[in-house]
Amino acid sequence: MLYRMAIKMKTPVFDFVKAYSDGSISRFHMPGHKGASVLGCEPFDITEINGADELYRPEGIILESEKNAARLFGTARTVYSAGGSSQSINAMLALAMQRVGQTSERPLVLAGRNAHKAFIYAAAKLDFDIEWLYSQGDSTLCSCRISAETLEKRLSELDRKPFAVYITSPDYFGGMTDIKALSRVLRKRNIPLLVDNAHGAYLAFLPEKLHPILLGADMCCDSAHKTLPVLTGGGYLHIAESDRYNFSENAVKAMEIFGSTSPSYLILQSLDLCNKYISEKIRCDLEICVNKVAELKKMLKTFGISDISDEPLKIAADFSAFSVKGKDLSDYFRKNGIEFEYSDGKRVVFMVTPQNTQEDFDRLKRAFEAIPLNRTKANSEITVPPASKRVMTVREAVFAPCKEVAADEALGKICSSPCISCPPAVPIAVSGEIINKEHIALFKHFGIKNVQVVIEK
Repeated sequence: MLYRMAIKMKTPVFDFVKAYSDGSISRFHMPGHKGASVLGCEPFDITEINGADELYRPEGIILESEKNAARLFGTARTVYSAGGSSQSINAMLALAMQRVGQTSERPLVLAGRNAHKAFIYAAAKLDFDIEWLYSQGDSTLCSCRISAETLEKRLSELDRKPFAVYITSPDYFGGMTDIKALSRVLRKRNIPLLVDNAHGAYLAFLPEKLHPILLGADMCCDSAHKTLPVLTGGGYLHIAESDRYNFSENAVKAMEIFGSTSPSYLILQSLDLCNKYISEKIRCDLEICVNKVAELKKMLKTFGISDISDEPLKIAADFSAFSVKGKDLSDYFRKNGIEFEYSDGKRVVFMVTPQNTQEDFDRLKRAFEAIPLNRTKANSEITVPPASKRVMTVREAVFAPCKEVAADEALGKICSSPCISCPPAVPIAVSGEIINKEHIALFKHFGIKNVQVVIEK
C-alpha cells in the first residue's frame, strides 16, 4: 500500500554523517579533502567508513533509508542510484534480461523510439536487439505516445518474443503514455513492462495515481534530482509491489555492475532527506504548485498558445503559430531572467517544482504577458524519421572503430553513436543504422554539425 500518512520520517544517512562531521575525528581515510571546507559541503562528503554502510551491500543506515523510500513510493524494493537514471536504466534491463536464460535466439527488447541514449548504450553493453515502437500522429522528435492497440499489433508482428517492453513516460514535452493499458496487454503475454520515468518522480505524490509503478509497470527508474529536492545524480530504481518476476532479489547486484565503486554520500544524504520532505510536506506543496502552474497554462491558452504537456508541473509552450518580433524565443526568455529546460525554436519547455519561488512564477507570468508575438503561417512540421536499414547490431556499431564527420558527409555511412536532438527524444539515427537523406535534413534542422560513424574496412 502507498505510504500516505505524514509521520516523522527518520533520516539515518544524514544523521550519521552530521554526527561524524560534528565530531572531533582525525580523518585518515578518503576523500583527500579531509573535510576541509572550500565549497562548504566537504565536511559532509565521506566514504564507506565504519557505520556508514555500503550502497551495494546495504545492511544498516542506507538499507533503512531505502526501505523508507520504498514505503513512500509503494514498492517491493526501491534502490538508490548516485548515477542518475542512466545507472537504473542499465540495471533494470539487466534484471529483465536474466529471464531469457539459455537460448540460441538473440535477446530482444521492444521499445518506444524516444528512448534516452542510456538505453541504446545499455543495448551495446548487454548485447540485445531492439525493435522500435512508433506512435501514431506525433510529429515532434520528443514525443512517442504508444497506445495499447499499437503495442498489440507490433507484438503480433514480431518473429520472437521480447524479454521486455521499454517505454519512456513522461517524455521531454510532458506527454504521458497510458501505462495501465500497456500493462494489461503485457500481463496477458507474461512480458515485463519497464518504464523510464526520469521526469516523473513527483507523480507518486499527487491525488491521482500517475506514477508508472502504481499503474502496472514492473520496474521503473526515477531521476529524483529532476523533480524532487535532491542533488544532481540522485535517482531510484523501483520494483513493483507485486514483484511478479522476483526482480528484487538481484536488484542491488545489478546496480553495482553499472555504478561507481565510490558513490557520492552527498547524493545519498539528499535522497535520505528527501524521504522526510516527501513524508511531511510534499503533498501540500504539490497542491499549491500544481494550482500555480494551472493558472499559467490557462493564461497561455487565452493568448492562443498551446501547452502540449500532460504533466501538471511541466509547461511545454507551443509557439508554432507565432513569430517573436526582433528576437529568438530563447533569447527573449533569457533576457527576461528565465532559463528554461529546452527549446527547439517552436516549443519551450519549463520544468516547475514546489521549490520555485513566488518571484519565479511572477517573472514567468510577466514574460508570458509581454512576449511580442506575431501570428505567422505555420511552418511544415518536423516528421519522425522512418525506420532505417540496420546493418550492424547496436553493440557492434558502438564498439567499432569510429570517426567524426560533418553531417553533410555522413550519407550512406553507418551510425556509431546515437544522434539525438535532446535526451530523451526520438533518435534521428541509432547505432548500426545507415544514415540517409532524411537523417541529414534533421541533423541540419537541429544544429547537429558532426556525427560519429563506423570506420568501414
